Amino acid sequence: MKSLRRVKSGLIGIALLGSMSANLSGHAEEISYQDALRSPIPEQWLYVPEHVQVAPTEDKWWKEFGDTTLNMLISKAEENNFNVASALKRIELANKELAITRSGYYPTIGVSAGWNRSQTPGAMDPKVGPSSVSTGYSAGLSMSWEIDVFGRIRRQMKADKAAIDVSRADYDAVMVSLCANLAKSYLQLRTYQMQREVALEHISSQEKVVKIAEARHEAGIGNKLAVNQAKTVLASTRSTLPGLEASIRTTANAIAILTGVYPAHLVPELLKPGVLPKDMGMPTVGVPVDLLRRRPDVVEAEAQLAQYAAMIGVAKNDFLPVLTLDGSIGTSARRLDNLFGKHSLSYSIAPTLSWTIFDGLSRNYKVAEAKIQLEQSVDNYNMTILNAVEEVENAITRYNAALQEVETLKETVVYSEEALRLALDTYKQGLSSMTDVVTSLQSYLQYQNSLVTARGETLAQLVSLYQAMGGGY
Repeated sequence: MKSLRRVKSGLIGIALLGSMSANLSGHAEEISYQDALRSPIPEQWLYVPEHVQVAPTEDKWWKEFGDTTLNMLISKAEENNFNVASALKRIELANKELAITRSGYYPTIGVSAGWNRSQTPGAMDPKVGPSSVSTGYSAGLSMSWEIDVFGRIRRQMKADKAAIDVSRADYDAVMVSLCANLAKSYLQLRTYQMQREVALEHISSQEKVVKIAEARHEAGIGNKLAVNQAKTVLASTRSTLPGLEASIRTTANAIAILTGVYPAHLVPELLKPGVLPKDMGMPTVGVPVDLLRRRPDVVEAEAQLAQYAAMIGVAKNDFLPVLTLDGSIGTSARRLDNLFGKHSLSYSIAPTLSWTIFDGLSRNYKVAEAKIQLEQSVDNYNMTILNAVEEVENAITRYNAALQEVETLKETVVYSEEALRLALDTYKQGLSSMTDVVTSLQSYLQYQNSLVTARGETLAQLVSLYQAMGGGY
């Protein structure tokens, strides 16, 4: 219990985020997580949800962006992504395990029928004689049934049901991660596309600056240096296009893989020009701590607690007897027409109570092992809560910082655009050199790209916030 006391003294997430009911020796009582840490470990815990866990496929927080392409991509990913399919298979496997355990409530019944022919050597008798040959027919029905008087099957079923909850939470975690990663990749694609549009716009305006410099040079009022400076900026801007095109293509490929389709089937649609969705904003209210309970990893940690608590009961049940009922009924006869006669019937009924008295303390070690696993699960739950709080705090901080950066960059872009206009006007009038124009051109392009990047980052951080909370709210 040393590790439990250490967790209790250091972490308060358990007291904030849960309650459970413990059933000890047939008596139910409501206890808090901290009370559980002070008390002997209960044999079984039943968690009482205080908040509805909405499946990610029903949450649909991404629709708030109002982007039909993003909606289509996530819908396609729900159907085709192989990680999602694998998570669904894990749920099916957990259900099959429960069905296998539940089948223990029913008897095992078998039937048999046979014919035999045997010869007994006459030389085996004290007086050697001819060998004897015998034939016979038989048919029978056998049954074995473990009567769950002491609750072994019932306890195992509780552990299996908790395992199903774990697999469902794992599926939710896969879905939350998939939707978030797909949304972030889509936002990154649109960011690259908008940066390409910015580059193309600047290339067009920089070509005009080159023509102005060439015209002044031809008229004898400018110099070749100004022309080369203008062409250098133009060439530098053009050089960014191949990298942007490659980033657009590779991001589109990644999106296709996330949706579970080959890039050739989806990329052409994604390569069409697009813009970033509008920022729908984050609610001004704070994030209630209890909302963290619906995070798939928190739900999974709670389900694992229930599973390991139930496994303690399963381990303790090995100390109890096992009551089985074995029986058989059948017929046998030398001739087939006598097989179902009144003198051919045989039967047996054998109720058996078996009880292991000593096994080298193996059962004691199994119980101790189950308790340690439960203590580890408590540690994991505490750590999961701390990570959840940290992720939400960080996501909110980054989102707010990104919003502030966007507002600042909007002003910067306005100032840099005005600076470029003034620099170009004074250059045309011969009052300044091309150096001022070049500097303004580079700054204007840089700040516009930064603004596009910041807008994309703001939306990405909003997605991270939804991911940290396990969905929208």
